[in-house]
Amino acid sequence: MADVTIKALPNGPYLVEGDVTLLDPTGQAVVPPKRPFALCRCGSSSKKPFCDGTHSKIGFQAADAAPQTP
Repeated sequence: MADVTIKALPNGPYLVEGDVTLLDPTGQAVVPPKRPFALCRCGSSSKKPFCDGTHSKIGFQAADAAPQTP
């Protein structure tokens, strides 16, 4: 199995690299426009679930890091 990485870009999207299948809420596969692909994290993309760069226009500020669970 190939490695998959998901990287949270600073104040930007999640960058997904590797062989992964993205499913919509009904379980149907969604074909990314390109590989690697970026998933929206700001919630304002017009191409959800993919990033369209809106985060930079609206000044999206992401959390510094994900909360760590014990």
